[in-house]
Amino acid sequence: MAGEVRSRLRALWARVAPRARRALTVWRRSIQARVVVSTVLLSALVVAGVSFLLLQQTRNGLLEHRVEVVLGEVDAEMRDARARLAAASGTESNASRQQRDLVDPIIERGRGRGYSVALAGPAGEGRSLRDGGGEYTSGLDLLSIPRSLESHFDGVNRTTAWTYTEIASTAEAQTRAGVVVGSQIQLPSDGRTYTLYFLYPFTEEEETLGLVTRALLTAAGLLMALVAGVTWLVTRQVVTPVRLARQVAERLAAGRLQERLEVTGEDDIARLAYSFNQMATNLQRQIRQLEELSWVQRRFVSDVSHELRTPLTTVRMASDLIHDARADFHPSAARAAELLQAELDRFEALLVDLLEISRFDAGAAVLTVEEVDLAEVAERVVAAARPLAEQRGVQVWVEPPQGPVTAEADVRRVERIVRNLVTNAIDHADVEHPARAVVVRLAADEDAAALTVRDNGVGLAPGEAAMVFNRFWRSDPARARTSGGTGLGLAIAQEDAHLHGGWLQAWGRTGEGALFRLTLPRHPGTALRHSPLPLIPDTAPIPTGAAPTRDTPVREPDRGPRPVASSAGEEDR
Repeated sequence: MAGEVRSRLRALWARVAPRARRALTVWRRSIQARVVVSTVLLSALVVAGVSFLLLQQTRNGLLEHRVEVVLGEVDAEMRDARARLAAASGTESNASRQQRDLVDPIIERGRGRGYSVALAGPAGEGRSLRDGGGEYTSGLDLLSIPRSLESHFDGVNRTTAWTYTEIASTAEAQTRAGVVVGSQIQLPSDGRTYTLYFLYPFTEEEETLGLVTRALLTAAGLLMALVAGVTWLVTRQVVTPVRLARQVAERLAAGRLQERLEVTGEDDIARLAYSFNQMATNLQRQIRQLEELSWVQRRFVSDVSHELRTPLTTVRMASDLIHDARADFHPSAARAAELLQAELDRFEALLVDLLEISRFDAGAAVLTVEEVDLAEVAERVVAAARPLAEQRGVQVWVEPPQGPVTAEADVRRVERIVRNLVTNAIDHADVEHPARAVVVRLAADEDAAALTVRDNGVGLAPGEAAMVFNRFWRSDPARARTSGGTGLGLAIAQEDAHLHGGWLQAWGRTGEGALFRLTLPRHPGTALRHSPLPLIPDTAPIPTGAAPTRDTPVREPDRGPRPVASSAGEEDR
């Protein structure tokens, strides 16, 4: 039984859930829907409150008026009854006849006027209508007379009293609201005091109240429809220009800088559209100026890079001759020849990087795709960088991956990315840190392959992780570059990663080192949605000692605290 109920509930939820999600979507995205619904709900609360107060006042007024009329009728009936009794001669032997003569005319008039009558008594003898006896309208349920009212007339010379009651009939199961009035009268035949109860139903009052209620409900429904329509119309006049502005803004963001809003009228919305168009025009002009400036800069870099190659070749040939003959020079001249050779090497590397950057800017960079084993690339790069690491006193190793880490990529560009990351980690190692190490980790899944380079260096200050890929940016301008970097390595590495459709991201914390993560799609054209390795490492220091082998257990990276920042333009998914 319980399983059947759960299955029915699941089936019901399966039908209701899509509609509920669509309704929530409309509620979240539509200002007009929220304003209309909120206004209608608030108006409904106000109308309900006002209608309730009006109904209460109408009901109280009808009841008070009805009670006044009933008391007047009862008073007239009692005066008529006393006059008839005073005009009749009676003795104790005909007391029952006097009761009938007293009550029967009243009962007959009650049938015509819609009220019931009951005669109880004698008062003060402890007898109740429920005990039997007495005269009353046929079909009247004597339980309709409340005991509280009967107890009021348990003695003689009691004043007229009334109360609300539910009038029941022995022929019908339904009760009707009404009022019951009691008044005492003395029969001349026996000198005893009897109580007459008059029961008046609120039939007309209930009909009137029902009519008023229906009228209020109809008016409230029409008012709610009117409020909803007016609110929808007003909000549409305000929201429609906002939606048009959003659409134009989206087209502007997509590069269609000539898009403008249509200005009609002179109201606030029209002035807003005019200001929006002015803003778009200024942005278009500034963007074009920046594009022209950027094009001039790229052109300048490209031209200068190409023009410097010829004189650099000549200077290189002369420098090589001088450097080869330095043994015959004076020690100071020999040192100058070595410095000249080193600076020419650095200048040539800078020129190569500038040419590569100009190719990226011109959109001329292309990929030569093949199956690449990232583990082999990492081992090859680490082996080449080991002399520099030993010179710096830094340990560098590659943690063996759990499985093959391959991707279809350009091996030259991937190797350049890894080389830049490793040499950058060695170059920024903290020389005062007792445990200096650089660890390369790799992992892959069905869609992506990832490589991280983690160091125990000086780390990155807040906000610097988004700036390390800027051209010529340095975290510490006073730091000496032992690896002879040009300041373009990470910028070129990021361009290489983007050319593959991948990510190159950074994490860092001052005094705790930094981590760079390269994520590549395993197949060209695959959109990346996640990375097999976390960007946020275990912030514990990297242990020193021998590099792990394939038989050595390696420490799996954990997700530690949140990163200080990540590279601009990419998300850690």
